[in-house]
This record gives sequence, structure tokens and C-alpha cells, in this order.
Amino acid sequence: MQSIRSIFLLLAGITAFVALAVFTFSVTLAVGGILTVLMAGRALSLKMKPAPVRATPKTKPHSAENMRIWNDGRGTIIDL
Repeated sequence: MQSIRSIFLLLAGITAFVALAVFTFSVTLAVGGILTVLMAGRALSLKMKPAPVRATPKTKPHSAENMRIWNDGRGTIIDL
């Protein structure tokens, strides 16, 4: 009777240990996956650059054909 009870307690302990190990592993994978997605999203968002903004040239009657003005998103460029 004592041996049956000790075997049952041993199996219950092993089962509890395995269940906790599987739970810990799954939580670790879930947190790792969430962190990976967040880091990838941040890395991709930093690499995206805004589209260039096109500005219309300010035409003057005497130099309209020789001057180009545009904005590349970092500042206005005037080509004389």
C-alpha cells in the first residue's frame, strides 16, 4: 500500500513539474514573439522615409525658364 501511494505521489510530482515547465516555455515563447514583432515594427518604421514634396516653381517673367524650385522633403532647392 505504501509503495502504491509513493508511486502515485511521484507521478503526480513529475506531472506537475512537466506542466509548469511547459507553461513557462510557452509564456517565454509568447513574450519573445511579442518583443520580436515590436522590434521589427520599430526597425521598419525608422527606415521608412517620407515621400518627397513637390513644390511648384515661383515663376518670374524674366527668369522662369532658367530657374527650378522644388522641395525634396529636407528643404527647398533652388536651381539657378
